[in-house]
Amino acid sequence: MSSPSLRDLARTLGLSHTTVSEALRNSPRVNAATRQRVQAAARVAGYRANPLAGALMSEMRRSRSGTFRGVIAVLDLDGPDRRPVNAARYHRELGLGASLRAAELGFKTAPFVIDCHDISFARLDDILQSRGIHGIFLLPVSESPDLSQLDWSRYAGIYSDYIIEHPGLHSICSDHYRSMMMVLQRLQTLGYRRPGLVLNRHHDERLLHRWEAAFQTYQNHHDAFTRLPPLIIPEISRTEFIVWFKATKPDVVLCHRAEAIEWMKECGASVPRTHGFCCLNEMLNVIPCAGIDLQPRLLGARGVEMLIAQLHRNEYGVPETPMTTTVPARWVDGPTLRQQI
Repeated sequence: MSSPSLRDLARTLGLSHTTVSEALRNSPRVNAATRQRVQAAARVAGYRANPLAGALMSEMRRSRSGTFRGVIAVLDLDGPDRRPVNAARYHRELGLGASLRAAELGFKTAPFVIDCHDISFARLDDILQSRGIHGIFLLPVSESPDLSQLDWSRYAGIYSDYIIEHPGLHSICSDHYRSMMMVLQRLQTLGYRRPGLVLNRHHDERLLHRWEAAFQTYQNHHDAFTRLPPLIIPEISRTEFIVWFKATKPDVVLCHRAEAIEWMKECGASVPRTHGFCCLNEMLNVIPCAGIDLQPRLLGARGVEMLIAQLHRNEYGVPETPMTTTVPARWVDGPTLRQQI
């Protein structure tokens, strides 16, 4: 026997063709009980959707109604006033990449800068629902975010950082481990032999120690470097840096903060003549440095592509198995490292 059509299912269930179609696509516009009843009946009847037909109908509807397909919330739980100015540049690029790519795919983005101490999640739910928003692109949060109180049966979400557990959403972030490997390979090629790593401890912990792990692993398998103890402390300060620098004597420093260049000079270093400096995130500094660009605009674009794909598939709710997608960094030449020998 041939598979029943969608209209056959609708007649059997006493529902409209549109309701059955949306229930089979798991659309939140149909209540949960009806969705379950329709999906169960479809399984029993042996109904099979034709994905090519669905794609064709979607494109025909888009052509009739123009390119606008919906609104995506770009959610910022920290806000620009709660993060350093240079870190805010990274977040702006991330949001811009998301907005530009969303527009290319027929979606608009709506920024939401929210202090969760000032607004309840019930109120945030109301705001998002009143604007017909079902996609949430969450910007990185300094502390582990907890959005479990949102009604995720109505939303698809992507977090633009390493890990989110409350709830566990799909995420996209820079490939810090691979990026550190690239950096060390480049420094070895340039003739450096005593690399020293400087990290903020909280930052290291948020990334599950990926910077540190790659730094140590590379040296375990390459004899060219002298192993030096990294400086990983709660707050990177001039005093502690200078003590560490004089004790370990690195010939190149890997750090996020370009202020370290001045501290190196206080210790007698001349950058790049006698010592090098490599920035682990070009977006965080305003002075020219050699280092890596974590490509936040590309991260935003790829993240919103993932989110829109979920919306097209009507994949709402917390995923059973959250996945993390990583994007490699890009090397940037600069005046703080010597030329290749």
